[in-house]
Amino acid sequence: MDALTLLTSRRSNKKLFAPAPNQAQLEQIFQAALHVPDHGRLQPYRFVVIEKDGLNKLGGLLKSAVQELNLGEERLKKAENLPNRAPMIIAVIAKIQKDIAKVPAWEQMLTAGCATYAMQLAANAQGFDNVWVTGPWVDGSELRQALQCDQNDKVVAFIMLGTGEEKANREPKQIDLANFVSYL
Repeated sequence: MDALTLLTSRRSNKKLFAPAPNQAQLEQIFQAALHVPDHGRLQPYRFVVIEKDGLNKLGGLLKSAVQELNLGEERLKKAENLPNRAPMIIAVIAKIQKDIAKVPAWEQMLTAGCATYAMQLAANAQGFDNVWVTGPWVDGSELRQALQCDQNDKVVAFIMLGTGEEKANREPKQIDLANFVSYL
């Protein structure tokens, strides 16, 4: 698939099964993340791969966060199910350095977001489906501790990765640009 087709036809998929990327494929995914625009070359992100027994640990951490933050029964059910929806999840943590005037925190956060999207595209390019999820539970103290987050770190994504169900090829949806583009 060429790059333009990949960019204009990418879709999230929440129904993911094994196999997930192997080590060589995962390295390609991370290489894509490490080549995003990055003012100041700060690399304000890091990644935690969660698979196998780690998925069960993540489920417990998410449930703990729901209870800690009083997020309710509906979120508790989602927390219990989330780790079972994919064979691999990658947590993306933005490593924000607030003391760098040249590169404000918001710009560092955008770089972490670009890294997340690059990982999604690299996974798609290798035949894997994925979905980017977050939720209020990312602020749970036990979860942050398990992901080794510092005070200024922010969990910006859980990228759920795997093989999607076979789908009929859909034509890429053309979106009317009039509401999004203007010229000066």
